[in-house]
Amino acid sequence: MLTEHQQQVITNTYHYAKQKLSHDFSGHDIAHINRVVKLAQHIQKTEPEADLFIVTITAYLHDVIDDKVIENVEKGRQELIAFMQQQQIEQSSQQAILDIIDNMSFRKNLTSKQPLSKEGEIVQDADRIDAIGAIGIGRTFYYGANKKHTMYDPTIAPRINMSLDDYKKPSTVINHFYEKLLLLKDQMNTEEGKKLALERHQFLLSFVKQFEAEWNSEDL
Repeated sequence: MLTEHQQQVITNTYHYAKQKLSHDFSGHDIAHINRVVKLAQHIQKTEPEADLFIVTITAYLHDVIDDKVIENVEKGRQELIAFMQQQQIEQSSQQAILDIIDNMSFRKNLTSKQPLSKEGEIVQDADRIDAIGAIGIGRTFYYGANKKHTMYDPTIAPRINMSLDDYKKPSTVINHFYEKLLLLKDQMNTEEGKKLALERHQFLLSFVKQFEAEWNSEDL
């Protein structure tokens, strides 16, 4: 059960995240954040040992210092720490939040899985679930267009066993499905996360199959 102070901090954190992400057009906007919060809170109900306050705050803040979203990560990090201190969030909770944000991304876990708290596992699952399914497809094309990535080129094969340097290099939008999105189902941490991911994963598979058939005129 959240205290009155915690509820107020959550409200303030929502407004902080909304302000920080107000100029985002890469699919990491406040609408994405709100969906991740809702998903994380839903999963937390099935993992009641996890701290709901940490889960909620981290879900709101998980993209505010992402280099996909902001240019000066270190400045953003210091502003985030100052915000949490201003909100009188306990030092141990601040560290727990930062540990999750620093270690939950797909890129951070590319070569080896980073240890996360139970709260971190929940937020990671929620964020990844929003990356797949119908919303995930929309966000993928939205991000690809924002970064001026080629939509599809059958001559460019998806990369496997990517290094961090490989991952940083642009690929096609459709290759992103093979290189990341279709891998997420098997990387879920929680039982509820696995369940939610399965249906969306099947939708991704169906979409990619149909996309490639249309591209090659195989549906005629």
